[in-house]
Amino acid sequence: MSDSIQSYQAPADLLKDRVILITGAGGGIGSAAAMSFAAHGATVILLGRVTKKLEAVYDAIEAAGHPQPAIYPMDLEGASPKHYQELADTIEREFGRLDGLLHNAAMLGTLTPLAQYGIEGWNKIMQINLNAPWLMTRACLDLLRKSDDASVLFTSSSVGRKGRAYWGAYGISKAANENMMQIWADELEANTNIRVNSINPGAVRTGMRNRAFPGEDPTTLPTPDSIMPAYLYLLGPDSKGITGQQFNAQ
Repeated sequence: MSDSIQSYQAPADLLKDRVILITGAGGGIGSAAAMSFAAHGATVILLGRVTKKLEAVYDAIEAAGHPQPAIYPMDLEGASPKHYQELADTIEREFGRLDGLLHNAAMLGTLTPLAQYGIEGWNKIMQINLNAPWLMTRACLDLLRKSDDASVLFTSSSVGRKGRAYWGAYGISKAANENMMQIWADELEANTNIRVNSINPGAVRTGMRNRAFPGEDPTTLPTPDSIMPAYLYLLGPDSKGITGQQFNAQ
């Protein structure tokens, strides 16, 4: 199935009437997912730190004639459990439920040996990459339970599936995300309509990739748009019943 999702052909109305929250929606894979989900009928909630970037994605979705999105500015580094509850309360008030949650936001940090890794940088990356997805999933659980077919998707990385030198807090946070995905999936499988999976986007033309590999020619890499078939499959009804699995977008 992992191979076929990369060439998945999504029906035009695949996500019609679905409400999907996307973190890190202001650029890169997050904005591509927002545009793609909206194009297939979803009402997307754009969550990110920089309001101006979210507004640009919002305007592009509106200009394309897709369902009106929503903007929710939030700084994951400084957010407390109270902020996540306020997010859930707002979604409850505006939409009544949540059908999809894409954990896309992440911070790379520095490529540094573990022995020299700075404490402050470590804590910042763990807060954004690991604590935030846990707190957000936890806060949105009741909203996801109200959906007939809810999907939570964690974003992984090849260095989260096999550790590599110098990837430090980023690699470890991604490995922890994989384990958290499996625990959520196992806990929610029996009595809910919530499925939980992870996706490794692979090498994609994004700002984060450019920071990690500054010597690489970005034009040789696939664009975020080109990996959307896998995301559409996992957020849509055709993946119903599939949970606890690790997927590759390419």
